[in-house]
Amino acid sequence: MVKLIMAAAGSGKTKDIINQVNESAANEPGSVVCIAKGNQLNFDISHQARLIDVMDYSVTDYASLLGFVAGIHAGNYDITKIYIDSLYKVACDDKQADADKFLLALDEFSSKHNVEFTVALSGDASTASETMKKYL
Repeated sequence: MVKLIMAAAGSGKTKDIINQVNESAANEPGSVVCIAKGNQLNFDISHQARLIDVMDYSVTDYASLLGFVAGIHAGNYDITKIYIDSLYKVACDDKQADADKFLLALDEFSSKHNVEFTVALSGDASTASETMKKYL
């Protein structure tokens, strides 16, 4: 399952992600991972969740982000939830068509490996593509 949180910049998406990560870390039987760009969430995310700064790795586009997610899962099969904050920043790509392809690939990965994804994306939900609307 993929859930998309899409709203304008400054509307509280990151705060929502933080709350969801911390709640999942406290209640989820499996491992919880949060992927972000930069270290701005270091003091907000519970130590029970794994916070990963993609700036420490070679994530430069959606293909490398998908490979990164697969690698994280391959190293830890008990991951049940993965959160991605600010998708366009994490993937270094703000093209909606590229994000659509990534979300579809993430949904396929989710089905195959039983991992739930929550992705935050800056943008007006009224301008979401048909693909994005499936996950809102």
